[in-house]
Amino acid sequence: MSLRARIATPEENGTGREDDHTVAVYRGKLLEEIDLAEMSSLAAGERRARLERVLGHIISREGPVLSTTQRSQLIRRVVDEALGLGVLEPLLEDASITEIMVNGPDAIFVERAGRVEQLPLRFASNDQLMQTIERIVSTVNRRVDESTPMVDARLPSGERVNVIIPPLSLTGATLTIRRFPRAYKLNELIRMGSLDEHMLMLLSSFVRARFNVIVSGGTGTGKTTLLNALSALIPDHERIITIEDSAELRLQQAHVISLESRPPNVEGKGQITIRDLVRNSLRMRPDRIIVGEVRGGETLDMLQAMSTGHDGSLATVHANSAEDALMRLQTLGSMSSVEIPFEALKDQINSAVDVVVQLTRFADGSRKITEIALLVSHGREQFKITTVSRFAAQPMGADRVVHGVYEHLPLPRRIAERLYLASEPIPPAFGVSDGAHELMTREAYG
Repeated sequence: MSLRARIATPEENGTGREDDHTVAVYRGKLLEEIDLAEMSSLAAGERRARLERVLGHIISREGPVLSTTQRSQLIRRVVDEALGLGVLEPLLEDASITEIMVNGPDAIFVERAGRVEQLPLRFASNDQLMQTIERIVSTVNRRVDESTPMVDARLPSGERVNVIIPPLSLTGATLTIRRFPRAYKLNELIRMGSLDEHMLMLLSSFVRARFNVIVSGGTGTGKTTLLNALSALIPDHERIITIEDSAELRLQQAHVISLESRPPNVEGKGQITIRDLVRNSLRMRPDRIIVGEVRGGETLDMLQAMSTGHDGSLATVHANSAEDALMRLQTLGSMSSVEIPFEALKDQINSAVDVVVQLTRFADGSRKITEIALLVSHGREQFKITTVSRFAAQPMGADRVVHGVYEHLPLPRRIAERLYLASEPIPPAFGVSDGAHELMTREAYG
């Protein structure tokens, strides 16, 4: 039985099923010859090497006759099935892939460089896909079945995993793996076109001067990547507490405490929420608090922390504009168990938030800071936003690449004075306004 030197596409079901049968046969033979108790005592690398060696002997002894390439691929596929995640293993090793999306056994998509593409790969059957899913969720002590058809978890290696199966998913078992984003430095983001040097200088001054910064953006715009890069600007001697649903931030400072929420166990008990962690962090003497994403009642606790002695904190929120970010903070704050009038939340936000950094993902897959806005309203008045930097995009040309220029506007005098008192420079590209007419201020209505 021959094995082609690649994995069959969904359209090639005949020969593809033959390949899958070959893998299944040799996986069975491999499991018959190994000592599972002995294997469990080996480290992951040794376990894989042992399986590859045993399988190589089986193929030499029983056939089939294969070329070197075909033999290597057969060994790789069988060991991936026996030990790893099958067809997903090479995708997880591909550093260029940022997201893996499995829509049933016959449809596997990935995201590379901001673009989604379908791959000529598939699982042999729905049962094999479910076995892979069960293997993934079991590594984090979770289970997925009809009674628990939806799981959101983080793998020990850092990837975020979401699983949803029938009856909730009408298209079959669906698996989404979001790769852990590499920790980019701000200078790297400049080379990628996500911001320019003047914006970096301004953001650096804001962070060092202990402005409270909200990073806003839609799904996949790079909020966590930017948050991680901005956190590198925090002085090394400060005590930083990070709070996340799935730990992705990788801070390099010496004094960092990383907290991660915990979902309920299979009995529905033991849940620790972001709000629990935010409230507990206030008892840990933090200099700064960084929340990976506010999405519920913890928003009120975060706002109160920002306005009561924890200046210089950072958080992200899912929103499509700076105005939308403030409205969303107000809505999320109202979800707290604390009884607080909706209008009173304006006071909390106006006193807590200093800067909103808006991110946008463009049609060519690029991610850019499209606005840096300052919140200049007070008390319970309507939110007032002053834009100090923005990306002016040009119409997409024949190269299908988004071009544009970064524009920089004067800082309000009150903000400039605050930077001056903190001994932080004001980038010359911005300057300081002499009057309100120079400022791009607009109101955001709730």
